[in-house]
Amino acid sequence: MRPTLTKGWRRVGAAVALAAMLVTTACSGGTDTNTSGSAQPTGDVTLVIGAYSVAKDAFGELLPKFQEEWQEKTGQKVVFQESYEASGTQARAIAGGFEADVTLLAMESDIDKIQKAGFITEDWRNAPNGGMITNSIVVMGTREGNPKGIKEWTDLTRDGVKVLYPNPKTSGGAQWDINAMYGAGLKQSEQETGTKDPEYAKAFLKQIHRNVESLDKSGRASMAAFEYGVGDVIITYENELLARIKQGVQYDIVVPKSTILIENPAAVVDVNADKHGVREVADAFVAYLHTAEAQQVFAEYGFRPVEETVAKETAGQFQTPEDLFDISYLGGWEEVRSLLYSAKGVWYQVLADL
Repeated sequence: MRPTLTKGWRRVGAAVALAAMLVTTACSGGTDTNTSGSAQPTGDVTLVIGAYSVAKDAFGELLPKFQEEWQEKTGQKVVFQESYEASGTQARAIAGGFEADVTLLAMESDIDKIQKAGFITEDWRNAPNGGMITNSIVVMGTREGNPKGIKEWTDLTRDGVKVLYPNPKTSGGAQWDINAMYGAGLKQSEQETGTKDPEYAKAFLKQIHRNVESLDKSGRASMAAFEYGVGDVIITYENELLARIKQGVQYDIVVPKSTILIENPAAVVDVNADKHGVREVADAFVAYLHTAEAQQVFAEYGFRPVEETVAKETAGQFQTPEDLFDISYLGGWEEVRSLLYSAKGVWYQVLADL
């Protein structure tokens, strides 16, 4: 699908071709047409959002709320131009020149790509909660009634169980999924031998991967395939399944004993926001995402809030896994990128059946 571009869209030469795959819409402010027929933005300021696809539904409610608050506070209208894609794809687009002012992505390593490309110049982790906006966990979704009797990760290694998760080359969600399975393998090796055994974890991941039906470009694409009838189990974010259940889609959620805490960051893309003269509103928008009001909206869409008060208020909505771990258990993102996703890393060894 080709994006619809108005005069307000910031063009960046050849880099726009990279972003052409991204779906772009204007939020609330819209456009007016003058007597010559050309589109003119109605807002006083335009803020370009480059986000991962999972955030789209919650942003549909959050952006108008921020617009209203900002106009009441400053008298200034904000027009949002939004782009949603798989997290890795979005990060590469921004690092390649897509001029987003604010980004919300699946994981900090994708923000780091933009920072290493020189577009984020300040330490985004100095924000509240280390720059994280939402949390979630990796879970399994089955068809209604759980006909395959899935209870744990080990059940995904059984003959006849067809598994779905997306491709880690494009999807941040896929990397969280793989991290969860690999980490669960490490946990099992610790229980059996007393120490973390990377070879055991790799073999465990390989056993599950042999039952993978397809690797889609994003978590949303995997979910669409699953709902079309592909596979028996989908590995995905808890919030994705909760949101779909809220919309009336029938899923059973299986929370494994050992799984990983997902942390989703947001940041101002400093170079772009300064270039476009929107730094004040960009900073205010990211700050707004940390507020209790915004966190409550995220909770309504299945995310685990990071703001302390809302987290306590909504704790009953979420199941706590018995053995929840975070990215530090795997050595942190730098170690994970090298160990799992480098050219000769564990994931590519699993693909090659090495």
